[in-house]
Amino acid sequence: GIILSFANPTLAQMRQIPADTQRGYLRHVQETMIAIDDKPLQLAPGATIRNQQNMIVVPVSLPGEGALAEYQLDASGQVARVWLLTPEEAAREKPQP
Repeated sequence: GIILSFANPTLAQMRQIPADTQRGYLRHVQETMIAIDDKPLQLAPGATIRNQQNMIVVPVSLPGEGALAEYQLDASGQVARVWLLTPEEAAREKPQP
């Protein structure tokens, strides 16, 4: 059978973050409430947060000091998808839409 290794560090570097994301500094506030650049926002039902290893994590596992992230909002303005950035991803210029 085929064994997939998700611990492979090259996987995180190869992940595709959509071009239409916004970038901000994300912190967990409580339950499904987060703050991006100190602006309180609600996580959408079924929202996904991916850590630097591209694994889905729960909001309470976010670093207490926060993390630089790229994110997408849903039609109602809630945060639907989040990618916590690696130092390499954070160093790249964010293309302006």
